[in-house]
Amino acid sequence: MKTPKILQTDYLVIGSGLSGLYFAHHASKHGKVTIISKKKIIDSTSYLAQAGIASVLSKEDSQKSHIEDTIRTGAGLSNRKIVEMVVSEGPDRIRDFIENFGVSFTRQEDGSLDLGLEGGHSKRRVVHVDDFTGKSLINTIKEKVKNNPNIEIFENTMAVDLLSMSKYNKPNSCFGAFVIQPDSIDINIIIARATILATGGAGKVYNYSSNPDTAVGDGIAMAYRIGAQVSNMEFIQFHPTILYHHQAKSFLISEALRGEGGILRLNDGTAFMSKYSERAELASRDIVARAIDSELKISGEDCVFLDMTHLDGEFLKGRFPNIYKNCLKYGVDFTKDPIPVVPAAHYTCGGIQTNKNGRTTVNNLFAIGESAHTGMHGACRLASNSLLEAVVFGYRASQAVKDCKMSRPRTIIPWKSEKAVSSDEGVVVTHNWDEIRRTMWNYVGIVRSDKRLKRANTRIKMIREEIHKYYWDFLVTAEVIELRNLALVADIIIHGASRRLESRGLHYNIDHQERSSFYLKNTVLERGNGPAHT
Repeated sequence: MKTPKILQTDYLVIGSGLSGLYFAHHASKHGKVTIISKKKIIDSTSYLAQAGIASVLSKEDSQKSHIEDTIRTGAGLSNRKIVEMVVSEGPDRIRDFIENFGVSFTRQEDGSLDLGLEGGHSKRRVVHVDDFTGKSLINTIKEKVKNNPNIEIFENTMAVDLLSMSKYNKPNSCFGAFVIQPDSIDINIIIARATILATGGAGKVYNYSSNPDTAVGDGIAMAYRIGAQVSNMEFIQFHPTILYHHQAKSFLISEALRGEGGILRLNDGTAFMSKYSERAELASRDIVARAIDSELKISGEDCVFLDMTHLDGEFLKGRFPNIYKNCLKYGVDFTKDPIPVVPAAHYTCGGIQTNKNGRTTVNNLFAIGESAHTGMHGACRLASNSLLEAVVFGYRASQAVKDCKMSRPRTIIPWKSEKAVSSDEGVVVTHNWDEIRRTMWNYVGIVRSDKRLKRANTRIKMIREEIHKYYWDFLVTAEVIELRNLALVADIIIHGASRRLESRGLHYNIDHQERSSFYLKNTVLERGNGPAHT
């Protein structure tokens, strides 16, 4: 292995979703920013976001209402001060997009912003660009970032591990990361005053997910390994409505369709959501996903159906052009036929513990977007609050990093591969990847039990031991790095779920079906009280 290349920057951003790009744009005004993206910039969960950004932009709405909707959906675990902060700063971020980025949000005939309604919201407050908001925002910010001389972008570049001063017997502080490119075995180094994890969530820890293949919890795993606190990872949100079709790869059917009057029905046409909530189709995602899961187990059917056929077809085509086009590609004209749907893992409500500015418990390490646990979402995320949280914390972190001072050793210990050799056993990686995802889906999914969690714990620990030996015996590849991270995140989720002996929000355990005041607190894990971090 060659002597590693060392690149120095002010701010290293790992990840290229909305929070990372928005941070980079604003931080570049006072420092040099380096962005690394595992694949292309557009390969992020943010890019796939359909519905929009929840924010109070109407005289008929109020910040108080948005705050209460968020806290109610969060099932008692949302941090009220954080919710109030994010909701109050949301309109400023929307104005920033309109005035400084030129984002053309969808408007009504009178020129006012068109505001969508989604499950859990009491008012229309979701600003959007048709039904491809994430794509529009990312494409707009991408151009700003690419043309910014103070921002350097490395696509197809992956972080292997974070650099920590604790390795040098100094107080724990992050000063960058080891990085690798897919066509190389050389692990290089990027040093930074501040490192910002914007790596997204961990939806791909489950067999069925709406997330892109990159969402394996890399940032969460790396932060945990260097001693950062990770909170509430047991709360994994399953989106209730993913298109059910053997050729479709987890295409998401936005909650906004239910906001416009869509009805969930069984195969025989029976509407069922009123049995589970007085808000019916507009109940929060945890309730809708469990209701669908329950009905499928009762009926033995493969899917339920989202019926839009009673609504005006021309309105639907105009309101949801992207979804209409994609459904039509798979033979479903939702103006005439109900859409077959099933739940799938969608959003990681827990993550790396941060303060109001995105600072983690490790000095000079920040986390923003889905990789972070800010306290906003509690035990269940309110629809379209994710992009809101991403931009509010992206901006706040971009201002907070000004205070970071470089903390690095005089001589950096390079990555040690010891006697590792190249492996031709790719099947080992593939097999373990598949087994982790099946285990998590079957035992740590929408509905859990003590027995299922114990089984999952036993199997994931065995897999992690296999991966650990494999990891240090062979030269590191992107696939092995992802597998290592995926397995650790799965272990963290299981640990969190096993410790919460109640049912709250997205965590539903059939052996502990009631909420308990004892668990009205975050599940905080870190080295020493959680899974082994190797």
